[in-house]
Amino acid sequence: MSLDPVATNPAHYRVVFENERVRVLEYTDVPGDRTTPHEHPDSVMVTLSSFRRRLHAGDGHRDVDLPAGLSGWLPAQRHAGENIGDSPSHVIFVELKENAGTVPSGPALGPDV
Repeated sequence: MSLDPVATNPAHYRVVFENERVRVLEYTDVPGDRTTPHEHPDSVMVTLSSFRRRLHAGDGHRDVDLPAGLSGWLPAQRHAGENIGDSPSHVIFVELKENAGTVPSGPALGPDV
């Protein structure tokens, strides 16, 4: 079963660019929206809006408040999430293909930016 976010959560993720080195995803949601479990390879995240999310990995979760205009590194990870704020989320992910298919053994509850 694929845990590609475009396949598991097509209402929220869409590919906006792809070549042999990177894949660029756009993510959007509204307050109350949830995603099912999915995986991301090593990525760079750029927030286009401010938002608040709860990220779930394994038995744990982490709440994050992110401002618009933030850019940061995200290590490969598997999680599910939910918009727990009062504003829509709009994010760009630049996924690196060099490490495609590798997910760290421990849960990552990024973003750690």
